[in-house]
Amino acid sequence: MKKKRPLTLYILVAMVLGIAVGYGCHEAITDKQLSAQIASHISIVTDVFLRLIKMVIALLVFSTLTVGIAHLGDGKAASRIGVKAMGWFVVASLLSLTLGMVLSNFLQLGTHLGLPLPPVDATTGLKTAAFTLKDFVSHLVPKSPIEAMANNEILQVLVFSLFFGSALSALGESAGKLTSAIDQLAQVMLRITGTIMNLAPLAVFAAMASVVTTNGLGILLTFAKFMGGFYLGLFCLWMLLVLGGYAFIGKRIFRLLVLIREPFLLAFSTASSEAAYPKMLTALEQFGVHRKIYSFVMPMGYSFNLDGSMMYCTFAVLFITQAYGIDMSLGTQITMLLVLMITSKGIAGVPRASLVVIAATLNQFNIPEAGLLLLMGIDQFLDMGRSATNAVGNAVATAVVAKWEGALDEERPEQVEAIKHAA
Repeated sequence: MKKKRPLTLYILVAMVLGIAVGYGCHEAITDKQLSAQIASHISIVTDVFLRLIKMVIALLVFSTLTVGIAHLGDGKAASRIGVKAMGWFVVASLLSLTLGMVLSNFLQLGTHLGLPLPPVDATTGLKTAAFTLKDFVSHLVPKSPIEAMANNEILQVLVFSLFFGSALSALGESAGKLTSAIDQLAQVMLRITGTIMNLAPLAVFAAMASVVTTNGLGILLTFAKFMGGFYLGLFCLWMLLVLGGYAFIGKRIFRLLVLIREPFLLAFSTASSEAAYPKMLTALEQFGVHRKIYSFVMPMGYSFNLDGSMMYCTFAVLFITQAYGIDMSLGTQITMLLVLMITSKGIAGVPRASLVVIAATLNQFNIPEAGLLLLMGIDQFLDMGRSATNAVGNAVATAVVAKWEGALDEERPEQVEAIKHAA
């Protein structure tokens, strides 16, 4: 039987080819306007891929989460799992924010830039009103579940699914047919997703080629200090997440890392953790996590457990304060962390939405919003790392919660054999 090459290999090859093609286009085309136009045409493939993912993501979250809650059997189980998941999310969030603050203060990435700073009164054009605490709380509850799904408001879909799944659970056997139909809907969405994933290498190639065509590789050298410091922070965070997972599930944490390599690369190369969501569900099922757990915890994590994004927020804010020579006291920095805990929720899956969160935070602390202009040129490269980290953090959190609930089995023999053949 011919061995099937894993999607991971195709994604890696596509990344390398995309960088090479993008570099060639950037060097050959000196007209910036023309190169930007070419890049925009190349990125059509990535845009279509992400739109295909968005096409199924709301129904996928609704169906898997609703069935997961319905299968829990009672409200107490859902509450217990929700509390455990939120407990992990809060600790992980505080850890990522604090680690980002400590490293930023230690490395002083914004000092001695050697670059002209944007005027303090320059504007970024980012709308920040939607990320206030008042708007966030009121935005939790959808006016219409159809509208929430149409707009891909994952946090609102999550809230509606909680109510819908709880009602199905309370009705018991009388709602069995509806529960079964929604379960079949989830299987259909996963099948469609599997088809869409065949386009992933093309999307990755186009994403890398488009970015490098526009910016070239020189911009990476200009901001090498900041990017190196940020990725060092992400590496430290990965180590802490792995250690946390090891404390609860032992050596199996390393097997989990192997299983999530495809969604990790997909989130990294497309700079969208949303693109990795369907593959992550499959990886967790292969790992032995019960469906009732991953279908409940993963959607929550995509709204409340954004480890990479939150670390970036602290890095970016403190980078800008250091660049403009603004001294932030420890108390002010701690207050900023608490603000970011609230304003960073609900942004997973949206490329560069972190910029809006950062802009809102800068305004609240009277820090020049213009400082964001320094980072916009490299934000795509930074978004790749934080999106992939978000995906890893949610996978570890789900596995740990499953262990706490006694809902983590050994890998299924057929799944293990399939993985061996694919490796």
